[in-house]
Amino acid sequence: MQEHGIYMERCIQLALKGLGNVAPNPMVGCVIVSRGKIIGEGYHEYYGGPHAEVNAIHSAENKELLKDSVLYVSLEPCNHHGKTPPCSDLIIKYKIPEVVIGCTDSFEKVAGKGIEKLKNAGIKVTTGVLENECRKLNKRFFTFHEKKRPYIILKWAQTEDGFISKFPEDIKSKSDNWITGEESKILAHQLRASEQAILIGTNTVKIDNPELTTRLATGKNPLRIIIDKNLILPENLNVFDKSTPTLVINHFKNEMHQNLEYIKTDWKNVAEEIITVLYKKGITSLIVEGGSKTLNAFISANIWDEAMVFTGNKKFEKGIKAPSVKGEKHKTIQCGKDWLDFIMKE
Repeated sequence: MQEHGIYMERCIQLALKGLGNVAPNPMVGCVIVSRGKIIGEGYHEYYGGPHAEVNAIHSAENKELLKDSVLYVSLEPCNHHGKTPPCSDLIIKYKIPEVVIGCTDSFEKVAGKGIEKLKNAGIKVTTGVLENECRKLNKRFFTFHEKKRPYIILKWAQTEDGFISKFPEDIKSKSDNWITGEESKILAHQLRASEQAILIGTNTVKIDNPELTTRLATGKNPLRIIIDKNLILPENLNVFDKSTPTLVINHFKNEMHQNLEYIKTDWKNVAEEIITVLYKKGITSLIVEGGSKTLNAFISANIWDEAMVFTGNKKFEKGIKAPSVKGEKHKTIQCGKDWLDFIMKE
């Protein structure tokens, strides 16, 4: 029915309000409709907090109307005790007669069990409404549970003539090697706030001395991940300031110093080893910010899902060539004098 799609679109709009705050949980939105009128709305607001269905049910002022309503939710209601009680139990408690679901939950503790419980309680259940859109909404969550790894975003800035950096010997200062404008920098910080972790390699840390925070935007700092195989980076660099949790992937030691953790790997396939570490830590999304060697390690291993490529209004004429990926460009936006392409892996 057309009205199902309209209300499910509203669920998706609500769910997106949780971006950056609910991971490793999925973003979920819920709308409750009685006699053609919305009587309750809610979304999963933060990790560990009430789920969308709970917030929507509690927002309904007249609970008696719930017995004659349809509950729309973008993801299958849970049927297990996690940080919160099962949402399916609450739906049954309030005798909501019909539930419309965007997509099923592939998390093994749910995976159809929530739907089964609702049906067994005599509730009419419709599934697959705007299913593709609902799955896209939680691409991080589904990748984590179905591929057993984080959703991986490759991000870099390149010049108009295709360089990601000048040669080290030609760099006079950090600003001398900067490619994009202030608008792109602010947007990059906003993008960081949407993901759980961010990764860079040894050379980028040495050359740029970045902070890898969201200081120019609103949102949480991502977990910082530094590749430093031989532990050659000095401790006075910004990434070691302990202002936010940081992992150092290396070949020699496992140690913990407050929120600075050193993790030893075999270094046979560093990209695969890193994502294994992150999966075990429950990290559902990762931005790989480069430089070229680090980005190409993930590209060569074919371990990526999306690329965000800024093209600045500059030419270097020589330097380190930017990476290249095969994929579908699905969106381009302008940032000041720069352009940002979003490329989905083929």
